Amino acid sequence: MSEQNVAITGKEGHRNVLVLLFAGFVLSGIATTIVGPMLPIFIKRWALDDGQAGLFSTVQFLGALCGTVASSALAGWRGYRPPLFLGYALMGGGLASLNADAHLVALAATAAFGLGYGLTTPGTNLFVAELGGARSAPLLNQLNFAWGAGAMVCSPLIALALKRNGLGMLLAGSAVFGGILALGLLLVSFSAQKHEKDARPPEAAFPAIRWGVTVAMAAMFFIYVAMENGIGIWSAEYAKRLANGISGMTTRAPMFFYAGLTSGRAYAPVVLRRLSERKTVLGALSLASAATALLMASRSLPSATVAVFLAGLGCASIYPIYIAWLSKWYGVRAKHIGGFLFAVASLGGASGPWLIGFVSKHSGSLRVGLVVPLVGAITLIGLVWMLRRRAAA
Repeated sequence: MSEQNVAITGKEGHRNVLVLLFAGFVLSGIATTIVGPMLPIFIKRWALDDGQAGLFSTVQFLGALCGTVASSALAGWRGYRPPLFLGYALMGGGLASLNADAHLVALAATAAFGLGYGLTTPGTNLFVAELGGARSAPLLNQLNFAWGAGAMVCSPLIALALKRNGLGMLLAGSAVFGGILALGLLLVSFSAQKHEKDARPPEAAFPAIRWGVTVAMAAMFFIYVAMENGIGIWSAEYAKRLANGISGMTTRAPMFFYAGLTSGRAYAPVVLRRLSERKTVLGALSLASAATALLMASRSLPSATVAVFLAGLGCASIYPIYIAWLSKWYGVRAKHIGGFLFAVASLGGASGPWLIGFVSKHSGSLRVGLVVPLVGAITLIGLVWMLRRRAAA
């Protein structure tokens, strides 16, 4: 076979993998955010207080933490395919069992799709970053746009399913989708993409990173995911309390957060042609801070909806750019350090919503609980500013 045919075959193989990975991230978006619109249902079904309700997101992201650790070990041993296959199989099984009558079964289902999400996230992001090379940030924004699309449609799908008494059918369909993805990933090639500019020895191409930078990156991954999941998961319950009851609009409240997230990721590649990654992240964090403050000040459902959308818009480009920095700064070492950083991010996802619930329970106000993501956004501005020299590179 000629070199030209090999190149064409490689590109087609990468295209097939990317189609599956992008489709898989749509399901990941649904699985990651489904606790939010389901939370008012769980609270009503089992008479949970805010602390008990926050346990669902904690269990989900502790599962994701375990999945992330396992993903790094499996990817280092057998490549990206095994953790992705197992991840989508677990994601489908967990979603199928979520609408259980028993509280403990629903928690176990949440842990299962959390474990699945943890198994799929590191490998998907790192493989796409490898394919993108020096221009990985726009491609990662497009990948995470697919995640945002799944997150955005999750709330209206839940609201529609509840209206038509078809929640079980919706969750079963998600399980079938997960099974199709798992089988598809068994059939495609995960051959590595090589970039000429990275052909130097690792030590020459990627100079040593100080531990202080790694610690700062870990803090940024932890705080960002805590902030994003905190707002996304609690927005439906916050809207319900403003409206004094569950309605189609309150159930769809997370949709507006993820609509902002998805819109921002769709437009991010255009912004990144004009602004540096550091300036984009600082602007995004400033918008997220202002939107969270507006959400806390809201006294009506329309104003809260606008604030939730703006918060999502502010969060849009932050995480994909963090992952691009990880790939750019660490190079061939990103696969190893990435496992640690994604595990820390999962821990943030477990901690953020729980901490909001904890503050809400002890202060008697969910509005006060939203101080948690506000403080997180302000802290991230400081951390990115500290890393300004490396981020500007």
